[in-house]
Order: sequence, then structure tokens, then C-alpha cells
Amino acid sequence: MLLSGIVAIAALTLALPALARQDATTNVTVNAGLPSEFAYKLSKTAAKRGTVVFKLVNKGDIKHNFKIGGKKTPAIASGKSATLSLTTTKVGSYPYLCTLPGHAAAGMKGTFKVT
Repeated sequence: MLLSGIVAIAALTLALPALARQDATTNVTVNAGLPSEFAYKLSKTAAKRGTVVFKLVNKGDIKHNFKIGGKKTPAIASGKSATLSLTTTKVGSYPYLCTLPGHAAAGMKGTFKVT
């Protein structure tokens, strides 16, 4: 009994760091207005399950926003930035887009993957 308890504790001790890495925080820069006015360029297109902090930076000439996972930033002017934090518990694809009229139809949309 004592030996099986020690083995169980040892196994849990070894597993905890791996579990912690699964739910890490990932920072993603989202450049709006790059490579064209109605496009996004993300510094990362995928992350492990956990918290993803998206920093929207408007490099375009007009206002843009960023919506993902039911959350969105305010519309920000050229040269400004805003952050959005999303906690993901499920792996899969998370669509994103600019919600300003006509922007998504012009190309400001995509999919972020969570593994």
C-alpha cells in the first residue's frame, strides 16, 4: 500500500508540469491594415489551450476592430492598439473578423487554431 501511494505521488509530481504547460498564456500581435487595408497579419496563427492575449495594432489608415470567441475590441484609429484576452478550454478553430461594415467581406477574417 505504501509503495503504491509513493508511486502515485511520483506520477502526479511528474505530470503536473506537463498539465501546466497545456494551459499557458500565449501573446499574439494582430496587425490590422497589413499587408493591405482590409487584412490582418497575426504573429501566431495557433496556440495551445489556455489564455491567448491578442494585441490589435492598427497599421491601416481607417478604424478597425478584432472579434474572436464572442469577444471584441473597440474600433481603434490608425496607430492605436487594444488588447483582448480569450481563455480557450477546447481545441479547434476559432474564427475571427473585423465587425465594421464591409471589412470582413473585404477580407478581414480568418481562423485561429487551438491545439
